[in-house]
Amino acid sequence: MKYFQVEFKVSPYSEAACDVLSSLLANAGFETFVPTEEGIVAYVQQSLYDEKEILTITQDFIIPDCRITFSYEEAPDEDWNETWEEEGFEPIVLDKLVCVHDTRHPAPTACMYDIIVNPRMAFGTGTHPTTQQILRQLCHMPLEGKRVIDAGCGTGVLGFLCLKRGASEVFAYDIDEWSVENTRINAELNGITSINIKEGDSGVLPQNDDYDLLIANINRNILLADMPRFAKALCKGGLLLMSGFYESDVPQLLEKGKELGFELEKQSTQDGWAMLLLRG
Repeated sequence: MKYFQVEFKVSPYSEAACDVLSSLLANAGFETFVPTEEGIVAYVQQSLYDEKEILTITQDFIIPDCRITFSYEEAPDEDWNETWEEEGFEPIVLDKLVCVHDTRHPAPTACMYDIIVNPRMAFGTGTHPTTQQILRQLCHMPLEGKRVIDAGCGTGVLGFLCLKRGASEVFAYDIDEWSVENTRINAELNGITSINIKEGDSGVLPQNDDYDLLIANINRNILLADMPRFAKALCKGGLLLMSGFYESDVPQLLEKGKELGFELEKQSTQDGWAMLLLRG
């Protein structure tokens, strides 16, 4: 998957303005933010780049007297994965329930569930608050025999945990070709075979109304667009577990869920990032 790196210059510069800008850009599909002396550099999949939406954010910026300019270029593939492929990442341990680590770093302590991933990019290793909230939630859900969908699977870590906890099968998909291939490789590392991996957006979802759980760690706008398809893929009483958005986005997502017949089961936040568990 190809990315754009977009350089935003904020004048007058302030960390507060950059934080607000990053939040707004995250809702527009941007995934990673790197601070600079003049603002931030942000990364977005080329298929999600929407200059009209970026102009709306920057020209109508909510902080008065703050001017924002931007320019973009294609991000070289090697900038995303070179360090991770050479050095790996430090293991992530969550409450001694789950340990996520690569083949270069053994698990530092015994956990109930050990997951190995060698990420192609710096996403999906368990470091982000959205991933951590979902991993913790999955550890406390009855998954034995459940049929699960992992929407936007990344490295596959969420689907792998479901299978290690007894799920009967996982259907995983991602729009990013690297993520699809990486999930296949990581499945082999974990000895996992009960996973069906597809490349594409939510259009590849089965519409059979017979999945018990759908997990989606994606940004707010994509979630809002895809929730109708999520609803059709789930059985009656099925669960929708979502993260990838800020606490301020929760009311809009709950409203959309209500339109589709979902009810709130659980809500959590970590460092301003939110998670929702809805029942259909």
